[in-house]
Amino acid sequence: MSTTRYWINGQHRDEADAVIPVTDHGLLYGDGVFEGIRFYQRQPFYRDAHLERLWDSAQSIRLKIPNSRAQLSEVIDTLVKQFPEPEGYIRILVTRGRGPLGIDPNECGTPNVILIVDQLNMLDETTRQSGIRTIIASTRRIPSDSLDSRIKSLNYLNQILARMEAQQAGVDEAILLNHSGYISEASVENLFIVKQGMLLTPPATDGALDGITRRVVMQLATHRSIPVSEKSLTPYDLYTADECFLTGTGAELIPVREVDGRLIGKPGPVFHTLLGAFLEETGLHQQMARRI
Repeated sequence: MSTTRYWINGQHRDEADAVIPVTDHGLLYGDGVFEGIRFYQRQPFYRDAHLERLWDSAQSIRLKIPNSRAQLSEVIDTLVKQFPEPEGYIRILVTRGRGPLGIDPNECGTPNVILIVDQLNMLDETTRQSGIRTIIASTRRIPSDSLDSRIKSLNYLNQILARMEAQQAGVDEAILLNHSGYISEASVENLFIVKQGMLLTPPATDGALDGITRRVVMQLATHRSIPVSEKSLTPYDLYTADECFLTGTGAELIPVREVDGRLIGKPGPVFHTLLGAFLEETGLHQQMARRI
């Protein structure tokens, strides 16, 4: 029996009834925004920060969310309480709404607001412990002066093409460069490297998403006296890094052991320190202690 929960425009739905019109511009043109929120021990993790980013994304594309933040916060809390498991993942989507063929958003009606609550496990535990293999994709990140990377839009074709490259190469993930040759991020995660004890991550201006988990990791590093900085990075920096790992709401923290066939090594001391701090932050440190 499925544990997935659906909420659409104020109504709880069964899977068979969790539908929107085929003329919704979110489907037709990818016109909409989304967020993903983890919850741990029935507590949404940085819910308010995610909702703030959702509103920023919507405002940047002139999409008016019909609910207030307080209303969506209440819906999220209710869905988390109703979910059968204490840990899970919430996907929030806001589409432009139903409209005629043609890209004009002014022809659309009320936006659709959709929440899906489910489990999300992106990696098996063995791979998470040993680290993933990656490539630098030939697919480049869409330039920020064309579409700002801070907008979490419904169109992920750029990232999907990069992930397909990784799959064809027989590795786990792809890393994207921007058009200046600097590292942006992985297909759906932010990227960190460690060099001589310094924690480095690309800035949003290089095409990286301003990730919530990214922010949390930077704060955790600062609180543990690990120097951290946003810096433009090249493939050379990645190839010569002492450690590398990815972060994201879905991914949490994932170590990288190989890039383009170059071995970085097993998860290092900075990664393990930050993973332990992250588990404490989420309240999972006791039940995860035996698995790391």
